[in-house]
Amino acid sequence: MTSTPPIGLLLDVDGPISSTRTRTLRLDRLADDLVAFAAAGCPVVLNTGRSAEFLADQIMPRLVRAGLAPTDPLWGVGEKGGTWFSLEDRGGSAYVGAVHEDHDLSPSEGLVAASQAIAEEFSDVVFFDDTKRTMISFEQHVEVASDAFLARRPDLIAAIERRVSECGEEKRMSIYPTFIAVDIEHVDSGKALGAQRALELLAERLDPPRRWFTAGDSGQDYDMAEHLHAAGYEVTHLDVRLDGEVPDVPYAVIRERPALDDGVAEDDLTARHIARLRAELGI
Repeated sequence: MTSTPPIGLLLDVDGPISSTRTRTLRLDRLADDLVAFAAAGCPVVLNTGRSAEFLADQIMPRLVRAGLAPTDPLWGVGEKGGTWFSLEDRGGSAYVGAVHEDHDLSPSEGLVAASQAIAEEFSDVVFFDDTKRTMISFEQHVEVASDAFLARRPDLIAAIERRVSECGEEKRMSIYPTFIAVDIEHVDSGKALGAQRALELLAERLDPPRRWFTAGDSGQDYDMAEHLHAAGYEVTHLDVRLDGEVPDVPYAVIRERPALDDGVAEDDLTARHIARLRAELGI
């Protein structure tokens, strides 16, 4: 084991890291700061509902360009704890290693097929994310206006509810709508499970830091901070939801709302606080 790092970062991806408008890691300073934390030995774990393939295609290349090394302590936990990976070295560059998955969380083949049919029915506003392994996602097309997606979302959810029931999956799977998607996920999955996976992954390499910074743009993201706090860690959670009040929680919360009309999005807020932490710790 190496010496204990001063802090760990456990971060949701959509919103705090990648723009919900472009679905990319668009901020150079945020990529640079995340890599700086990892290079300094501080664990950085991406705890997301996104697939490992999305992280490999949309997030990792930008981090590698910022200098991420294959030996840096960065991990990905996808599909709310359903998949996870470590970095591997390919010719001196960092790549996503073997993707592990929890098959017990996967939807039935029947529900997957039914969901593909639903996505086709609502293809004017969403597509079926075929990179998911343990959950199902109907994601808004980037070129579709948010108002158009939100107008169709109730009908989409109703169609999903019918098919989940017809497939006999209503006790195993739950439906979770977001600002840019509707997900079908196992009742045991979630950001708390992702946090547990994160602790297990980093324990193989280093002593976990006592201090953690978490960030998210949904109510579910509080679950990862709650899990860390319950495990005895000092936690500060950054909440960058568009709306919603701070729940009564026993750990520190920073609440900042995006000002989209003024050009301040969720990832802008996260970048500011990550930069502040880097300056505070002299990383």
